[in-house]
Amino acid sequence: MRPPRHCSWFPAWPPLPDQRHGRSVRGAWRSSQRGLCFSRGRFLTSVTWEVPSASGAWRKSRTNRPKPSLTLRMRLWWARGGTMWLRVLLTLLLCSSLEGQENPFTINSIHMLILPKQEVQNGENLTLQCVVDVSTTSSVKPQHQVLFYKDDVLFHNASSMENTESYFIPQARVYDAGIYKCTVILNNKEKTTAEYPVLVRGVSDPRVTLDKKEVIEGGVVMVNCSVPEEKAPIHFTVEKFELNVKGVKQKREKTSQHQNFVTLKFTVEEQDQAIWFQCQARIVSGTHVEPSRSIRSELVTVRESFSNPKFHISPKGTIIEGDDLHIKCTIQVTHLAQSFPEIIIQKDKAIVAHSRHGNEAVYSVMATVEHNGNYTCKVEASRISKVSSIVVNITELFSKPKLESSATRLDQGEGLNLWCSIPGAPPANFTIQKGGTVVSQAQNFTKIASEWDSGTYTCVAGIGKVVKSSNAVQIAVCAPVDEVKLSILLNEEVESGKPIVLRCSVNEGSSPITYKFYKEKEGKPFHQVTLNDTQAIWHKPKASKEQEGQYYCTASNRANLSKNVLQSNTLTVRVYLAPWKKGLIAVVVIGVIITTLILGARCYFLKKAKAKQMPVEMSRPAAPLLNSNNEKTMSDPSTEANRHYGYNEDVGNHAMKPLNENKEPLTLDVEYTEVEVTAPEPHRGNTITQGIPHVLLSAWV
Repeated sequence: MRPPRHCSWFPAWPPLPDQRHGRSVRGAWRSSQRGLCFSRGRFLTSVTWEVPSASGAWRKSRTNRPKPSLTLRMRLWWARGGTMWLRVLLTLLLCSSLEGQENPFTINSIHMLILPKQEVQNGENLTLQCVVDVSTTSSVKPQHQVLFYKDDVLFHNASSMENTESYFIPQARVYDAGIYKCTVILNNKEKTTAEYPVLVRGVSDPRVTLDKKEVIEGGVVMVNCSVPEEKAPIHFTVEKFELNVKGVKQKREKTSQHQNFVTLKFTVEEQDQAIWFQCQARIVSGTHVEPSRSIRSELVTVRESFSNPKFHISPKGTIIEGDDLHIKCTIQVTHLAQSFPEIIIQKDKAIVAHSRHGNEAVYSVMATVEHNGNYTCKVEASRISKVSSIVVNITELFSKPKLESSATRLDQGEGLNLWCSIPGAPPANFTIQKGGTVVSQAQNFTKIASEWDSGTYTCVAGIGKVVKSSNAVQIAVCAPVDEVKLSILLNEEVESGKPIVLRCSVNEGSSPITYKFYKEKEGKPFHQVTLNDTQAIWHKPKASKEQEGQYYCTASNRANLSKNVLQSNTLTVRVYLAPWKKGLIAVVVIGVIITTLILGARCYFLKKAKAKQMPVEMSRPAAPLLNSNNEKTMSDPSTEANRHYGYNEDVGNHAMKPLNENKEPLTLDVEYTEVEVTAPEPHRGNTITQGIPHVLLSAWV
């Protein structure tokens, strides 16, 4: 039989003997085992039993002992096996007897102790204690499970029967700071402490290492800053200092997200002689930032790769215009340099000389006052640059010449006068030039101005080797407009709807020229434009009859304003209708005529048909019947009674009247009847009513 399920941590079921081999099938038990029996989920007691090692009984001895017989070995095994089964049976009986006894328990309280305190310095030991108070009726303390949490993350659990369970943190670091709590679980009951914040102040000192202790100017130093005891992320600050110089020369910061170190590159500058580095680490802990101490590195010696540049000016002393000027810049290159640096000589940011293969650069020129100024020598390598400056003064031999003119804007035919002079009037050679072409080798230049004399004039004066140019004078000679002509592009006859383009041009004349377009009998121009060109265009996209007529234009410039303004020829422009428009008009006129004829014919036939349908009143002479409602006056009874009565068309009342209207009508009291008779068809021969649709007959009664 097997032990009941309410006995936990019970040893595995003992192995059964293998009778074929006389050995244990599953191996041996330990000699002593302990288990706990439960009754309805509660701890009852502990049970201890002893089990012989079955496998050990059959181990071979290293000594030469005689082997027992198979029968003897079987008996010994059964004897020991019987003792084992007896003890198992007693354990089961004890668990069954304890099952009926109920031992209630309760968790009274739970709290956490943080030793030595909740705020410790970096490197101090830290102990977390979870204290549980459990009440039970049993003399044996129940076993419970204790769980430790940091920032709601489980980091340690343990099973214990003691009231206090501890967790030790040696040399606490910043990453150990956080919110701690513990939870106790006893069977199906659970209880958790309040949250306890733990602060770890400070950060371990960083370690600073360099890849070299000696470096040349322009070289690179790799600085490694690490905090082996801490965990990332860590923010590092590395600063560069120069020996015996206050202040930070260079500062770099970097955050390492996954490692507890950084490696930064620093370039050695030309002014550096002896440098060292300083490193500090910062770690964010909750809402606080914990800094470390600033740790200094070893000293780095800087070797010079080349010296500062030096100037050499020749000739020494006073330099006068015309002297040969030599400006030289030299350096000294050490054996540590792998190649020569580049030497550049500048004057006011303009490069005047340079050298890449050697230790000097030279600028040679004949001295003039234009060479006065500040000169800079700059020596550049891959990462470093050294600069030196000097001021050069040149004594002026003579002043700059001055060119003057009587007028800068002239009309063609006027006199052009230019003269050149030097302050102090020293003897010099003069030339007057126009656009680089010599027009005079004297101080003065005079001529009658023409349009071709427009341009830029300068004066050049020379004494010995020194030659100087004067200021530039711009001369503009205005030629009057000549021969104005008006023309039309394509043809003088323009189709309606097509563009019309007029061009007003001049044979010659100085710009700017003002063009004006006129139409006959109009005092004001309809188009005016000023251009730097010898022609002007007027364009009308769609011509109409309004543009038909005679045109002319005028052109003038500054020279013509004082004279007569020239007028062009007169141009006649005709605008005719397009063939398709003419055809359309003809079609419309013919259509109107045809429509008029059709309407006239229709009216005629309708009127004729209407006349045929009018009623004809036929009656004999009789006295009208007089009553209160109607009075009718009949014609004279002496009128011919047997004569057919004629009729007269009256559009107003259509009444039938007797032929003899001059006679005085006779009024009689008679009765009459009106009969409407339909006219017989023509073939029936009714001559009286033929052609009359309705006849009104009156009969005497």
